[in-house]
Amino acid sequence: MPKPYPREFGEDVVRVARNRESGVTIEQVVGDFGVHPMTLHKWLRQADVEDGVKSGVSSDAAAELRELKRRN
Repeated sequence: MPKPYPREFGEDVVRVARNRESGVTIEQVVGDFGVHPMTLHKWLRQADVEDGVKSGVSSDAAAELRELKRRN
């Protein structure tokens, strides 16, 4: 399995994708950063959850649930 990208890298890519200029496509962003389009899609979706824009489980809540399941 490939090594995961550092969190800061993903946050930077999401920031660039969200703040891109008109005419700049997602394909150009992923090409510039060398990530797969689906990876960026997942990062954007998770960022929306973290920011409260969409409903879902935040990373912190997911980590807490994993820890509780591991203990039980």
